[in-house]
Amino acid sequence: MEKPGIAKMVRAQFLTSIIAPLVAGSLLANSLTDQFLFVNFLIVIIIGIGLHVATNVYNDIYDTIQGTDKVNVHRNEASGGSGVLLDHPELMGKMYFLARAGLVIALAGTIALTFFIERELWPHLWGLFLLSAFFSKYYTAPPFKLAYRGWGEFSVWFAFGPMAILIAAVGQNIAFHPMILLLMPATGLSTSSILLAGQLIDLDADRKGGKHGVASRLGTRFTSLLYIFFQLAIVANVVAMAIWFPGTTWPLLLALIPYILIFPKAAQIVLTHHADAEKMKQGAKLTVLIHVAFSLFLIIGMAIYM
Repeated sequence: MEKPGIAKMVRAQFLTSIIAPLVAGSLLANSLTDQFLFVNFLIVIIIGIGLHVATNVYNDIYDTIQGTDKVNVHRNEASGGSGVLLDHPELMGKMYFLARAGLVIALAGTIALTFFIERELWPHLWGLFLLSAFFSKYYTAPPFKLAYRGWGEFSVWFAFGPMAILIAAVGQNIAFHPMILLLMPATGLSTSSILLAGQLIDLDADRKGGKHGVASRLGTRFTSLLYIFFQLAIVANVVAMAIWFPGTTWPLLLALIPYILIFPKAAQIVLTHHADAEKMKQGAKLTVLIHVAFSLFLIIGMAIYM
């Protein structure tokens, strides 16, 4: 069997989850400061990718060790992990190396960024790095195992929403501006929607492996309704930005294009087939497509707005 490449091992297709808030947050910060610190922006992107790679790889490692991936018969490109270690257990050492390398790269980036931002923002930067490093490993790793103890959804929302937006803003020498705060929820909710759709597919495996997310604890019907709520909350967040941000804000509404073209079909599948893992795979694929399109149009809209 051919060994997987680095892209599959780090699940590179999901890196949009961190790139989108970092770019959008940096662009919004630029509109507030009237200067774009390009070197700082590049360092922030390196930090974010390093942390996300570590998160993805540690997730695969510990879900495999703890048995969740092994009992998952519904693995697909939108949920269930990469399956790399199930097919190639000899790559465990390389996976650990990739995860640790991601953290080291992020640490190096954080050290470098320290010298490019205002001194009063140093506590924000280092606090964000340390909390992100904690989430990246202990989302699935013992002794904390956040995703196994019902904290997975909050961790994902917080890391890919408020934390990612804030570190992008800090990189541009700004912190808790009201406009930055208003941008924070949407990107985390978008990534969380992928998690919820995946839980509806992985439910049996999660329960057998002791991974108690929303679906495992509260059932598929509740999770499907929460999924719809998250998606509609994203729409409300974008509309709120278009209303309350100053200037010409219509470009921000471009981020809603996937909610016009794709979301109705995804919502129908999730609400109708939430208990059917096989049929939910199409819903999960559409959810990923919504997420990628939303991320792209959010960046385009923010670039036009600035």
